[in-house]
Amino acid sequence: MKRSLIALAEALSLCLPGVALATEGANLLTDFGGALGTPPAPWRFVGLPNQTKPMTQFRVIAQEGARVLEVKTDESYGNLVHDLTGASSNVRTLSWRWRIEQGNPAGDPNTRSGDDHPLAVCAMFDLPLSAVPFTERQVLRAARLTSGENLATATLCYTWDERLAPSTVLDSPFTRRVRNMVLRGTGEPLQQWRREQRDLRADFLKLFGDESSTVPPLLSVAVSADSDNTHRHTLALLSDLVLR
Repeated sequence: MKRSLIALAEALSLCLPGVALATEGANLLTDFGGALGTPPAPWRFVGLPNQTKPMTQFRVIAQEGARVLEVKTDESYGNLVHDLTGASSNVRTLSWRWRIEQGNPAGDPNTRSGDDHPLAVCAMFDLPLSAVPFTERQVLRAARLTSGENLATATLCYTWDERLAPSTVLDSPFTRRVRNMVLRGTGEPLQQWRREQRDLRADFLKLFGDESSTVPPLLSVAVSADSDNTHRHTLALLSDLVLR
């Protein structure tokens, strides 16, 4: 059970709730304003409980007259989280632009030793605990007690993965509370901007429809990147993150 709790806390660390607020129907990255460097509140960094490994670096930079988020890993782990005002049931779409400057060909999200991503955009939902399978529910409850945090019950992550085909869906190798959908995959050129727009409701039902026929409220949006398992270095950019 102890190993299960540690694995769950690691996989769900990007879901830790905070007190920051967001505005629906807006570009979440405009919270950066004119600032460069560390992303200001309401953005917040979330790592592992008592994290000792290096932390993924999130930095606001200027590029071609615009503010973009630079995401850099160096054998590191970390998430940048933007919480919503309460639990929102009205949002429908999430859109953004992203670009991988230096990828991670060693990543393999099918295994714990390779579960690293140069960039992921994640949506955390407030799925009722009663909808979570019994064993996972008990582990989640124990992890909440151990961490002192109200860990999210359902997280959908959109990933860029060089080894998998686009549209691949798979569970995190650490916990089924986190499920991934590959948007950019094998053969996708790097160092080029790509634009995404996702129907959050449709994607939630596709990945979590085995547990719920309705879409629960959305709690948070996060930007995530790690290379702690593969011991690599990655670099990515993100802009125009819009929640409607």
